[in-house]
Amino acid sequence: MALLEARGLSVNYGGLYANKDIDLDCHTGKLVGLIGPNGAGKTTFIDAITGFTPVSEGKVTFDGVDLAGVSPDQRALMGLTRTFQSLELFEDLSVRDNLMAAAERPKWHSFLTDIVMPGRNERQFKEQVDWALEIMGLQDRADTLPSDLSHGQRKLISVARALAAKPKLVLLDEPAAGLDTSESQLLGQHLREFLEHDMSLFLIDHDMGLVLNVCDYIYVLDFGKIIAHGTPAEVRADPAVISAYLGESAGEEQAQRGAEFGAATTTTEATS
Repeated sequence: MALLEARGLSVNYGGLYANKDIDLDCHTGKLVGLIGPNGAGKTTFIDAITGFTPVSEGKVTFDGVDLAGVSPDQRALMGLTRTFQSLELFEDLSVRDNLMAAAERPKWHSFLTDIVMPGRNERQFKEQVDWALEIMGLQDRADTLPSDLSHGQRKLISVARALAAKPKLVLLDEPAAGLDTSESQLLGQHLREFLEHDMSLFLIDHDMGLVLNVCDYIYVLDFGKIIAHGTPAEVRADPAVISAYLGESAGEEQAQRGAEFGAATTTTEATS
């Protein structure tokens, strides 16, 4: 059984299907990618999986549990977390406190415990926050405000915040958007490292070099429907993908970029 399963998932807005009959699996310990042109319905799919938009038809299960009627916060408590394209950082909190806010799992009686044991949360979650900062290379930025950091660093904070809760599955919505080549390569290295810590990843991004070189399996979405899926090599060579998403010339260009990305990543790992 896959960690996350979508069967016949459809999202309908006033008669218009943003997602239609999507079947998709995310297995434990794997990095699964979803690509497609703008407007294909990729973010809508993440919204449906995480409970931010209602599923019109179909079924979604996570860790064997049917998610119908489960709220977004309850899904997060189950270990299903996500990032947002708009980052949604707390600008008046330090990087560390941004992560602490995500790591905490409050219950109805938490405020009483905080009165009796002030500082309990900081002690309890400090270890996993420190781990998330370290794995994303943000230790020296822990006490900095997000507004004082570059766009690339802010993107890394968003990913680190999702990791701080030690989830089972993280859904990343275009984490490389706005990053330069070197920043994207660094992010790619981090993503593969996450799999060594009992987590699985689901990645949406327009950076084909990143997606083709870090994912174990890729789905391709076009006009709300899955038109292809397979290993990176299979997707790169699929005529439907080349025609509907890349185009002949774009396909050759992105394949070349993917090869260069992989070579650069290998070189970086060899020298580190």
